[in-house]
This record gives sequence, structure tokens and C-alpha cells, in this order.
Amino acid sequence: MDDDAMPRGPVLAGVDRGGQEYVVRCAAGQAALHRVPLHLLHVVGHDGTPVAGDGPVAPLERLVRAEFPGVAVTAETVAGRAPAVLVERSGQASWTVVGHRGSGGFSRLPLGSVSWQVAAHAANPVIVVRPGDTPADPEQRVVAGVDVADTSPISSHALDTAFAEAALRGASLELVHGSFHLGETPTGPGMAAPDFDVLDEAVRSALREEADKRRDRHPGVPVRLHAERLRAATLLAESSRGAALLVVGSRGRSGLRRLLLGSVSSEVLHTAACPVAIVHIARPH
Repeated sequence: MDDDAMPRGPVLAGVDRGGQEYVVRCAAGQAALHRVPLHLLHVVGHDGTPVAGDGPVAPLERLVRAEFPGVAVTAETVAGRAPAVLVERSGQASWTVVGHRGSGGFSRLPLGSVSWQVAAHAANPVIVVRPGDTPADPEQRVVAGVDVADTSPISSHALDTAFAEAALRGASLELVHGSFHLGETPTGPGMAAPDFDVLDEAVRSALREEADKRRDRHPGVPVRLHAERLRAATLLAESSRGAALLVVGSRGRSGLRRLLLGSVSSEVLHTAACPVAIVHIARPH
């Protein structure tokens, strides 16, 4: 994905009551990298109560102006249901940034939380971040989850996005594939184990092929290949430690886009140690 082909709308940050500096700093950093404006959106009054004042957005707007002077920032408080409003507004944004449930942000909502619903349904990529997810001095490293068996446009788009994000950050890119599953383990007498050396080399070859497809567009991005016979979500969580960003594709379908960010994408939202970018194919709106 060429940078010129990336969405050029503002970065949209969904903010709740208090403790939102971590969301805003992540969103402002993303806006600065992409050289686009930042829009802070506070959604209240979904029960029909009127919107009173600017809520938390005025101090957060001041924070951006002080710490990210090169980022044009606007702020808004609107009435509505937070997931629906953020998903609708995501259609005009290049990225949407939200806080993870349970640790600040929209913290009191269960699994069908604002962050989860936005990650599943947004029209463009979403970054989900928690307090403490972003190290004070993160490594110049982006991690991308790769399923070598997935040849869908989503998988390709997620990889393109990961390369572009690494290039913008002047970071290295780690392509990660976890392949362990119970079917690889013999379970009965006379059962022969697969030739793991052959399987491992096939995975490494597929990862090299994906990297080679993108080297001409991003020649300055150092790439490391990391494949292990380990659950994909577990390996991605381990690889995310100290990283600047973890990029995964969402294979959910509209309608039943479900529980179905894809099981790996859903799990890493809860276990990753850095901000998680959930990448969709942009949909008409």
C-alpha cells in the first residue's frame, strides 16, 4: 500500500470521562506521523440527557496543543451511543483510536465494549490502547501478525499497513507467525509426527515471499522473520513487549462481524503489551 493510497482523513480519538491522556497522546502521535489533523470526540447523553459543556475534551485539546504543536486539533462533545457514533464517524477518519475496556477509557463496559465494537465495525483501521500499553521509550519496532495460509485481501492489506507504519516510524518490522495446533501432535499408536523441519521452512519461505513483495515500496524497513510452533495469539503477545505497535488483520464479516474480529485479533486486544492496530478493508459509507 503506497502512502499516497492511504486514507487521508483526520485521526479520530474517542474519549470518555477522565484519564484519557494516554488515548490522546497515542492519537496525536498517529496524526503527527501521517500529517493529518486530530479530532477528539466525546460521546454522552445516549439515555436522552442533554449534552452539557465540553466534558473532558477542552483540557485534552490543550494537552495536544502543548505537546504536539504541529498537529491541528479540534474537539467536540455530542449526544448518542458511543459505539454507534464512533463507528459512523470512522468513515471520515483515516484512523480511529480508542481506549481498552477495563483499564480506563470506557472501562465499565463488558466484552461488548465500546473499544471492542469500534474495533470490529469501524470503516478504517482502529488502534486500541490501554494505560501502560505504550512504553515510555518504545523500541523502534512494529510487529505484524501473519497467517501464511490466509491469502485474503484483509491479510495483504494488514501487511501493507504494517510496512507503511514501520516506514513512517523509521522502525524495523517483525513478521510473526505462530503455527502450533493440536493436529500437529500424534495421538495414537503408530502415529508419525509431521516433518516439522519441512513445515517450518515452508512458513519461513512464505514469510520471506511476503516481505519481498513489499521491499521495493519500503526499501528502508529492516524486516525480521519470527516463526514458532506456538499459539498465534500467545506468540504475538510475547512479541509485542516493548514494541511501538502490533498490527493484525480483522477477518470479521459485516453483519456477523462478531465475536469475529477473528479469534486471534480478539485475544490480542486483551493480551498485547503495546497498542494494537486492527486493520479492515475500507468499506463504502
